[in-house]
Amino acid sequence: MSTAQTERNSLRVMGLAGFASMASMRLCDPMLVVLGQEFHVTTGEASRVVSAFAVAYGVLQLFYGPLGDRFGKLRVISLAVLACAVFSAVTSMASDLTLLVVMRGFMGAAAAGIIPLSMAWIGDQVAYDRRQETLAKLMGYTVSGMMAGLWFGGFAAEHLGWRAAFAVVSALFTLAAFMLWRKLRSASAQAAASGATSFVAYFANTFQMLRVARVRQVLTVTAIEGALVFGAMAFIPTHLHQQFDMSVVLAGSVMMLYGVGGLLYSQLARRWLGWLGGERGLVRTGVACIALGLFTLGWAHQPVLGMLACLATGFGFYMLHNTLQVQATQMAPASRGTAVTLFACLLFFGQSSGVLLMAESVDHGWLPYAFSLAAAGVAVLGFFVHRLVGRH
Repeated sequence: MSTAQTERNSLRVMGLAGFASMASMRLCDPMLVVLGQEFHVTTGEASRVVSAFAVAYGVLQLFYGPLGDRFGKLRVISLAVLACAVFSAVTSMASDLTLLVVMRGFMGAAAAGIIPLSMAWIGDQVAYDRRQETLAKLMGYTVSGMMAGLWFGGFAAEHLGWRAAFAVVSALFTLAAFMLWRKLRSASAQAAASGATSFVAYFANTFQMLRVARVRQVLTVTAIEGALVFGAMAFIPTHLHQQFDMSVVLAGSVMMLYGVGGLLYSQLARRWLGWLGGERGLVRTGVACIALGLFTLGWAHQPVLGMLACLATGFGFYMLHNTLQVQATQMAPASRGTAVTLFACLLFFGQSSGVLLMAESVDHGWLPYAFSLAAAGVAVLGFFVHRLVGRH
């Protein structure tokens, strides 16, 4: 089997795992109103199921990076997927909100080892000039997972019960784990341990990386991006439900347009790179689309404008975020697994912070103002990312 074919096969298997991971991450977004009603809490309080996943996802990056570098990225990914299958099944049986939040935390902890290590694997195997396109293909899987999670979360909450959603996701993770197990059996030394360097040495290397100015810059803008965009995204279905009187299912379905925007970018990543004049053009266009989309979402009163805003926001976000992902794969090539998972760690710390701040605004009816502030923040952030990419 040729190297290119091996890469494609591995990408498909990891893509399925990434699909399941992102579906599980976004599954609860359209459920917040239903969960609040079932457990007799506010929507803001119910949003702890989102922030718990994000916090655990971020914290565990500090461990998965060194594990992936030492024991083999495919091996660690396969174990993380198996753990997700188990925790998702247990989550479907949660008896109260506290237990549901705890189990969502465990799910986030397990899922933390999937997408970032898949990105790191691509960084190891794919040359830089093809990396933007290859990462975009992986993004196609994860965006599709996000779309499926948003729609199915709302559909299950309204028609099947939210527990059924987690049971289905558990089955999906089980399938991905089986495929990865087969992949590992046929893998060669690529999946083997990379050496006997001590685990402590990897954490020392992490602190050494943080002394590099470019690493700190990439991580800082990534954390802010997570707070502004992911924090807002978690409450877009709630806003659609409240602002346009959409059902939970319809709000989740409209949010799929966010993912469609991402697919519009990811499927034509190489062409967008050429059309817009390189990575700096991607940053400019992405930031403009995000800012316009969030501001429109905040103040539009026509459902069609809300739909177009979701599409524009998703298109812009994935254009900007994929550019940052490429920067992350190159900021410390000698320890790429650690570098990329540290990138994901900061992204989801930012997300959890953004969700907590947005939770306050939703309970006070301030979401339009919060979306507007997020739009302004993205515009300012874009200036710094534009300079950062230009210095690469």
